[in-house]
Amino acid sequence: MSQSALNILSGREVILEFHTIGQIVKVSAIDADTGIEVSIQGPASSGETVLKNNALRRLIYVLRKKNIID
Repeated sequence: MSQSALNILSGREVILEFHTIGQIVKVSAIDADTGIEVSIQGPASSGETVLKNNALRRLIYVLRKKNIID
């Protein structure tokens, strides 16, 4: 994840949940302040870091779309 994306979520508490279903992993990212939750799915072979980064990118997208963050 790019450094600027990390800065965007700086100071925000984000809860990450990983659920493995066969060869697929569902990752949920929840913004603790707003309760907004997003989910992504990907192959377990992608690795935790890639899946986590994709979930955080989607959370940033949704928070921006709702004008919660800049």
